[in-house]
Amino acid sequence: MPGLARRRIVAGMASARLTRDELLARLDALGIAHRTYSHPPVFTVAEAVALRGTLPGGHCKSLFLKDKKSGLWLVVALEERPIDLKRLSAALGAPRFSFANAELLYETLGVRPGSVTPFALVNDAAQRVTIVLDRAMLDHDPLNYHPLENDRTTAIAPADLLRFIAACGHPLRIVDLDALGP
Repeated sequence: MPGLARRRIVAGMASARLTRDELLARLDALGIAHRTYSHPPVFTVAEAVALRGTLPGGHCKSLFLKDKKSGLWLVVALEERPIDLKRLSAALGAPRFSFANAELLYETLGVRPGSVTPFALVNDAAQRVTIVLDRAMLDHDPLNYHPLENDRTTAIAPADLLRFIAACGHPLRIVDLDALGP
């Protein structure tokens, strides 16, 4: 994306928290194909599994973490993958991880628990959050995430997820979680 166009998109993201419809319009503006499915609100991976039926693609979980030195991290991985926070923090060279609270989540990403998603990076105009993606997740097409609210699931291609994150201006780390061991 040309530098000037990219700056305009990022600058436009600095406003108030986006609604789901504004997020989907932003995806359209970026030329990112997407498909959104409605369902009852889900708050856990188990609830999502029970409700999604045959929805194709990679189904993911997103963990909003805070490190010991107040760094903020969004870790996105395949939903079935166990994540050892101690090993992950060591692999990333980060101080010890803990789960961030709901107030910090809303303040930073503009979403509530149960709605954590890489799409929420659009609300982090200060770019406080470092995003970490599970490398294996990127082998699935499409990838499924909540579009800022947990009563919908939006499917996009892995390359488009990377384009979206780049347009948000966030630092990105792709990690081979398989290499961390069980």
